[in-house]
Amino acid sequence: MKPDLSKVPGVLGEISRRRYAEVLSLEPPHFPPAPESVTSFLEALKQPGLSLIAEVKRKSPSQGHIAPLDAAQVARSYALGGARAISVLTEPHYFAGSDQDLLEVGRAVDLPLLRKDFTVHPVQLEQARSLGASAVLLMVVVLGELTAAYLQIARQHGLDALVEVHDERELELALSSGAEIIGVNNRNLVDLHIDLRTAPRLGRLAREGGFAGILVAESGYGKATELAEIRGLFDAILVGTSLVQSGDWASAAQKLTL
Repeated sequence: MKPDLSKVPGVLGEISRRRYAEVLSLEPPHFPPAPESVTSFLEALKQPGLSLIAEVKRKSPSQGHIAPLDAAQVARSYALGGARAISVLTEPHYFAGSDQDLLEVGRAVDLPLLRKDFTVHPVQLEQARSLGASAVLLMVVVLGELTAAYLQIARQHGLDALVEVHDERELELALSSGAEIIGVNNRNLVDLHIDLRTAPRLGRLAREGGFAGILVAESGYGKATELAEIRGLFDAILVGTSLVQSGDWASAAQKLTL
């Protein structure tokens, strides 16, 4: 069940194809036993107000090196600041993440964990569950028509899925896949440009189309004033760079959860 990664443009295609080559070495999988249960990512985001998914992130293609950090320490600070879930980058080359980060964050906090990586092969879903993840990222721009199939496999492994979109066509695929959590990324992952008008526009389209699930706004948020346009429309925000760069992770998280 391989997505057609040759059609994925720009740096996103480069990352995805490299990730696929690495993932093949995981077959057949020899993962540690998965935890019997994990905290529900979906239920955490159903709580009243705008939930914060705070991200553990050292580096990115758009920013380069962001900050050296201890994943567990940062996660504990996010929890103190009111985050309702933690996103952990596990892609090693472009984001300086690791599976070990996910394991350490899982030992440090009781919050649900999103494994933030480039899902390009079903074996990654089993691996994510074994590492203690509550949810995985499924990018429609990468998976295309296979999004629904990957979503079904994720559910078979007891995982929630953040199904990510950036434009109208991707939103249509996400809605038809049966996604319960749709993330709208303000960042165009081809040219890495951020437009904060993207999430409100696609969020309204999703609601007008009858989507009653969880909406997550992603990328570009750093100030509480930037959240006015998505309050009441979205259920959660995913924030990484601005939190990590703050140096006071608990306080920065708290400012976005008030």
